[in-house]
Amino acid sequence: MTVPATTESAIAAADPDTLRKLYRDMLFVRRFEERTAQSYQQARIGGYCHLNLGEEATVVGVGAAMRPTDYLFTNYREHGYALAKGIEPGRVMAELYGRSTGTSKGWGGSMHMYDTATRLLGGYAIVGGQIPLAIGAALAIDYQGGDDVVVCQMGEGTTNIGAFHESLNIAALWRLPVVFLVINNHTGMGTTVEKSSAEPDLWKRAAAYRMRGERVDGTDVLAVRDLASELIEDARREGRPALLEAVSHRLKGHSVVDPAKYRAGGAVALAQANDPVVLWQNRLREAGVLTDHALATIERDVTAGVAAAVEFAESSPHPDPATLFDYNYATPVPGDSHRLPADPLFTH
Repeated sequence: MTVPATTESAIAAADPDTLRKLYRDMLFVRRFEERTAQSYQQARIGGYCHLNLGEEATVVGVGAAMRPTDYLFTNYREHGYALAKGIEPGRVMAELYGRSTGTSKGWGGSMHMYDTATRLLGGYAIVGGQIPLAIGAALAIDYQGGDDVVVCQMGEGTTNIGAFHESLNIAALWRLPVVFLVINNHTGMGTTVEKSSAEPDLWKRAAAYRMRGERVDGTDVLAVRDLASELIEDARREGRPALLEAVSHRLKGHSVVDPAKYRAGGAVALAQANDPVVLWQNRLREAGVLTDHALATIERDVTAGVAAAVEFAESSPHPDPATLFDYNYATPVPGDSHRLPADPLFTH
């Protein structure tokens, strides 16, 4: 079902410091991603790069609903999730820069964030590659009798692949503690949901597996947090998996280099009108929670934090090429080749 948006009375009843922190965290993701785009254009960041611009309310809302010990699996659009999971911004930026102080020691880059300390277990470039692995983690939790929960994030296009349906089926059969988070930003790369999915109401797909399915306004950070908290706690207590569809708008193209010429002017204007950072700021201003002075202070602190992350990345060393194969396997494997591209195939 579709969950109603946060009411003004709910905002008035909430803790003002919590509301301001949600705004600050959303703004940090926004400024971090804007600076990431700038660094990419300056050739400081290489490879593919996908930004969370327009999805900040969902990123922060889900992060606020999770325990520090809960596990998160994401797709390749994960910078904001890494920040929301508690990874130091400098380490996230350093990974983007390909530096040894990054989350994956500089070898993963934008699409392969990984941090066992905060339990962000990827960052997966293959569409849907994270879903079976998330099921494995949920099975391990259940097998060991733990009370942690796995949140598995994906884009709306992923709901059409086989691993999605297979994984939901197993999760429901075995009552695994996992919440599937589908980010519906209306466009899978360059194709609209309506033109790629016979059932465009993606939350309804949960019914095929007798699983709870919900849809939430992905631009409403409080609604996302509250509903995600409910689903996560149900999974934690009862082993009830769930599917949460968060609907938002992608403010830019699929990746940094995508000009998004396939989007009509009306779609761009609609996305801009539903900017979650602006919407949340306006609601908090109207409620008297954010003053001009508070906004200026938050903006200054966020800008300084992002600048510090960039400085950390810039000053960090590149990884030693000799470490390229250090994490191929968890334990040594006989015959494992560590040959670099410039190395001879045979030695005498």
